[in-house]
Amino acid sequence: MDIFDRLRTAAAADWASYVEHDFVRQMGDGSLPEAAFRTYLVQDYLFLIQFARAYALATYKSRNLADMRAAKAGLSAILDLEMDLHVRLCERWGLSPEQLEAAPEHRATVAYTRFVLDCGQAGDLLDLHVALAPCVVGYAEIGTRLATGLGPALATHPYRDWIGEYAGEAYQQVARDARRHLDALAARAMTEARFSELAALFGQASRLEADFWQMGLETTAPAVG
Repeated sequence: MDIFDRLRTAAAADWASYVEHDFVRQMGDGSLPEAAFRTYLVQDYLFLIQFARAYALATYKSRNLADMRAAKAGLSAILDLEMDLHVRLCERWGLSPEQLEAAPEHRATVAYTRFVLDCGQAGDLLDLHVALAPCVVGYAEIGTRLATGLGPALATHPYRDWIGEYAGEAYQQVARDARRHLDALAARAMTEARFSELAALFGQASRLEADFWQMGLETTAPAVG
């Protein structure tokens, strides 16, 4: 059991509220309203901008080149992989990258991203990567589960692009690398006495992920600039 599995087990209820959220279920069965997905996608673009800042902070917090390279890989995954997906999907609604970037942040977006950034500012590199882990690894888990459940039906599914992106090998490798790096950080900086604090941090990040899905369900149309 790696450190990620230990954290997920310790925060099992919070993790379930995130990965088994009704937004995820509806996306999987194709019943998610397009307006909810559009709201989520615009906010997730803004979310990724702040997460890019978190990986830049991880570079600053790093004390060796291996940690710096891991932070660089996370930053590249956001700027060169995830954000491109959002731009492609939002082009269907006539939304440009400039409009996405100018959209106002929802409270759920602010709450989650600033929580992660605060963990990084106030804590060390392990705190920051524990706060990042539910997002990075959780999306890989969700993507794989949905894609596996759909099987061949994924080819005609309304949310096939999103599911396929996070179930795809490129993103799965990002998640595997994130888990390995988290293990390496824990080997250097975690004591058993500290584990409960990290588990609480992981649980809070998972709850904020659930709130982010809920925001998509409750907000029918995004505001764009």
